[in-house]
Amino acid sequence: MRILLVTDAWRPQVNGVVRTWENSVEQLRLLGHEVDLITPEGFATVPCPSYPSIRLALMPWPQVRRRFDQSRPDAVHIATEGPLGMAARSLCLRRGIPFTTSFHTQFPEYIRLRAPIPESWSYAWLRRFHGAAVRTLVPTVSQRDRLLARGFRNVEIWSRGVDTRLFRPGDKSLLDLPRPVFAYMGRVAVEKNVEAFLDLDLPGTKLVVGDGPALGRLRQRYPAAVFTGFKFGEELAAHLAAADVFVFPSLTDTFGIVLLEAMACGVPVAAFPVTGPVDVVRQGVTGVLDSDLKRAALGALELDPAQCVAYAAQCSWRSCAERLLSLLAPLSPVPAVAAR
Repeated sequence: MRILLVTDAWRPQVNGVVRTWENSVEQLRLLGHEVDLITPEGFATVPCPSYPSIRLALMPWPQVRRRFDQSRPDAVHIATEGPLGMAARSLCLRRGIPFTTSFHTQFPEYIRLRAPIPESWSYAWLRRFHGAAVRTLVPTVSQRDRLLARGFRNVEIWSRGVDTRLFRPGDKSLLDLPRPVFAYMGRVAVEKNVEAFLDLDLPGTKLVVGDGPALGRLRQRYPAAVFTGFKFGEELAAHLAAADVFVFPSLTDTFGIVLLEAMACGVPVAAFPVTGPVDVVRQGVTGVLDSDLKRAALGALELDPAQCVAYAAQCSWRSCAERLLSLLAPLSPVPAVAAR
């Protein structure tokens, strides 16, 4: 099968959406399928307001149409609701081509943190965007239920995986820091609620691995914390494995791939009992969920790292790719289309 994936989130962005699709595309190709990509690469772009490291394609419609015609896909998946996603959706609707979408990010909540725009308005737009799809894929049961309660339809669960070759238990002595080490890894941005972690009165060291628009401000405000900036690949995994507890303060994530990555490294999780963690963390086994994040962090210190590793080993990207294939909406037959 030839699959056309359209995503506004792609390298050099560093986030869970990009990691999801990098791993999914790799596994789809290993399963023998062809995957064509329409990403911001090759487009004129502008920086996203309030988040300049994210680049948005400028006037993408002609090039999206041209690349769509070159691909002649058997199935189309639109991963994001940005300019590329909107252009691909419009093209599919005009040509009567079925497509699937995925809901990766709770944008209404993110936008509300930055501007006085009611969440109901943003959800109305997203409901219209995804309502045209054959299926909308979400990573967890709780996220599916949230969308269904807001009037979305045809919502299916497509979970996430972890690369256990990369994320694995490692040498704790890598970090020459006072113990215990409580670590956060991910975007350093307002929607990640990192301040809720940094405000905690905890023993040892608070470690922040990642970058984002709030990094400079948080470095100044929390001089006792250790900020590493971006880490990649083996170095990223080694820093995560050297921690004692992974603290995940987000209230708005739909999944949190970093939760599985921490577990695969043998690092128990502390988080709030919200969408994402409630579906991923096994309470009292791989982590502690509590409305009191300090209590969760101290409780996670008592958990068995081996249980975390064993749980993460069950979550493969191969099984995620196979599930994705079962949810796509293939064209039959593939229509011949003429460039317009």
